[in-house]
Amino acid sequence: MHTYRIRKVTVKPELMGLWRGHAWDPVPAVDVSAFRPESSEHRPETRVKLLYDDQHLFGIFHVQDRYVHCTNTKYQSPVCKDSCVECFFQPFPGSDQHDHAGYFNFEFNCGGALYVSYITDSTIGPDRKFKEVTMLPPEDGNQVRIHHSLPEVVDPENPDPQEWILEFSIPLTMLEHYVGRVRPLAGCTWKGNFYKCASDTTHPHWAAWAPVDKLNFHLPRCFGTWQFDA
Repeated sequence: MHTYRIRKVTVKPELMGLWRGHAWDPVPAVDVSAFRPESSEHRPETRVKLLYDDQHLFGIFHVQDRYVHCTNTKYQSPVCKDSCVECFFQPFPGSDQHDHAGYFNFEFNCGGALYVSYITDSTIGPDRKFKEVTMLPPEDGNQVRIHHSLPEVVDPENPDPQEWILEFSIPLTMLEHYVGRVRPLAGCTWKGNFYKCASDTTHPHWAAWAPVDKLNFHLPRCFGTWQFDA
């Protein structure tokens, strides 16, 4: 069982990529280290932390990487092809418990480009698309604050060791537009997972915090448990 206890903010994150700053240093991290066997021999070290307050969900990824490549710069572009980190979560697990039992997938490449949707049926149809998916419009995506330590474009690919940070802040009101009220978070239990990937690089890899049982990150049955501390 993979369980992550998410603390409430005592010092608000500055959105400056400060992994060892006052806000983030005391926060426990989890490892994104369950690599799929389809991955290359490159196994980047990826860690992530979350915090919350009454209005936001905060997160920060720290990656020790190589073969970094990043060319997608537009909102809702296929950032998973680049050096990328991802955060999926389901505020109301179980379709028999809530009218809105889908999950969000927030995908960030190392240059800060964002892909985000809300998926209520991840079954792949004949058109190779999800059966029920809502792509979040720019007015929602623009509410997500993102700090990235690398440039927006890393091209050509850099084979040298490279450390990078991706930090984000997601307004809870934006999520509530799709799933109904989630606040207050204290004492709530969500399902979620974290991922690291780079599918269109010379050394592709796919890693998860809670292991996935096939090469597919869109498997809510494989999500771990997030518990929001009081």
